[in-house]
Amino acid sequence: MRILLTNDDGIHSPGLERIRRALEDDHEVWVLAPDSERSAMSHYITVKDPVSCRQLEERTFVSNGSPADCVIIGLLGALPITPDFVVSGINIGANLGSDIIYSGTAAAARQAAIMGRPGVALSLDGFRDPLYFEPLARFFAENFDEFLSLWSAEHFININAPNTPDQGKAVEITSPAVRLYNDRLRSFESPRGEMYYFLDGSPAETELQPGTDWYAVHNGAISVSPIYLNPVNHRDDRAYQNATFLKAGV
Repeated sequence: MRILLTNDDGIHSPGLERIRRALEDDHEVWVLAPDSERSAMSHYITVKDPVSCRQLEERTFVSNGSPADCVIIGLLGALPITPDFVVSGINIGANLGSDIIYSGTAAAARQAAIMGRPGVALSLDGFRDPLYFEPLARFFAENFDEFLSLWSAEHFININAPNTPDQGKAVEITSPAVRLYNDRLRSFESPRGEMYYFLDGSPAETELQPGTDWYAVHNGAISVSPIYLNPVNHRDDRAYQNATFLKAGV
């Protein structure tokens, strides 16, 4: 299997290197990753400027684009092969619940599914050493064929693991949690009078609901979530059918 490996932490991320080593014994792994960190870029794609791509070493390429850009150019001809499968990660920091809206890691896997390829996002719930990439990399590599068989063109797969050396003793199929964010601005004024702002704050989970990705990881399990591309909500659709503006022209 020809696998395209990318991420949003950048080409030099230890998580990317660890998943490459786990997969390359059984697969042909090609890396095309951003030249620096692209966290929280969501599904940004470059449409008005060129996207660069240069080779660093055998089967390893770097781009100035976003994670989604890397998937697009990687599948459309920037590489000398056409990948069959896209793996994004292993990300430093979890991508749970509402985080997947903002995540460049998730966006790369989503872009793969949009283009008809299996896409998997891998994330570790940790930011500081020690970072235990090994168990998650091994779990995914050992179950690669089953993930391939489970994938369909309607979704990508979002996998999160706790940052513990014994992760993988439990695995749960989950849905994304709803997370609230305590966002706030930190500002300073430059000597010339311009105001500069930094977004600060931390996510706050209001309720740990069983069956959600956040609940699983919080309790030491690996979370596996199929994330569907088409965000359909027929319950709200039915409410809109009774809107007065539909009857206005009758």
